[in-house]
Amino acid sequence: MPTSQAANLPPPGILHVVATPIGNLGDLSARALETLKTVSAICAEDTRHTRQLLSHFGLDRPLLALHQHNEDAQAAQLVARLRAGESLALVSDAGTPLVSDPGFRLVRAARAAGIRVSPVPGACAAIAALSVAGVPSDRFVFEGFLPAKASARRERLSRLVGEPRTLIFYESAHRIEESLEDLATAFGNERVAVVGRELTKLFETVLDGSLGELKARVAADPNQRKGEFVVIVEGAGDDADASIAEGRRLYAKLSEHLKPSQAAKLAAELSGAPRKALYNSDEG
Repeated sequence: MPTSQAANLPPPGILHVVATPIGNLGDLSARALETLKTVSAICAEDTRHTRQLLSHFGLDRPLLALHQHNEDAQAAQLVARLRAGESLALVSDAGTPLVSDPGFRLVRAARAAGIRVSPVPGACAAIAALSVAGVPSDRFVFEGFLPAKASARRERLSRLVGEPRTLIFYESAHRIEESLEDLATAFGNERVAVVGRELTKLFETVLDGSLGELKARVAADPNQRKGEFVVIVEGAGDDADASIAEGRRLYAKLSEHLKPSQAAKLAAELSGAPRKALYNSDEG
């Protein structure tokens, strides 16, 4: 491109990744509000939901649908607009975009094109729940939503049994009871956990206790099966606890094909866990 022509082009715009409230509209920051006022358009997972948010704050900006089904196709067009000098905002239905929500393909495409991508931080359900859970928070793993199918969910959990870091899951109302049951089966009824429901909203509750206690409380109270959930599970602990957890996972798998004593022996060899912690055989 000739130098004179390049000099006439406007500077590229900025892609602002804007966190929105997870429930309480008072959590929209002043900076987020100002950004949404000034961008050329807002890329939203559900434009109907975002339009309600904008209407509450008296904003009227063009909305562009950007979700998992069209993100690949839309990314190139949006990058072209950014290159042409427009600034855009990216929001999700609630919370921080890209955290268990669409958007990373657009961000990756914008960065690859040399476009500035700027975060406008704010609410995030996972971090909000962790901040009030009272479990170790110096190291944690975000697992997002567990698989909807029971077999896939149990398989995923079996791989996490020995994880020493705190685990964070999202869950929906119609699967919370099943997921807590599977968590208790995989990690044991005594593993410490926290269930955060409807965080920052009118009916916010944060329940803590063992997984066995929590699954019973949720099963007994229909109100605790409504809304949106963050489930936090304490990690397996130190190396000894982690090896036992991994040994039990292996034992459960091996015992499907081997005699219990054989399964326990092999699981102990592979995990380093004491055999007696896995299977209390007659041989000791």
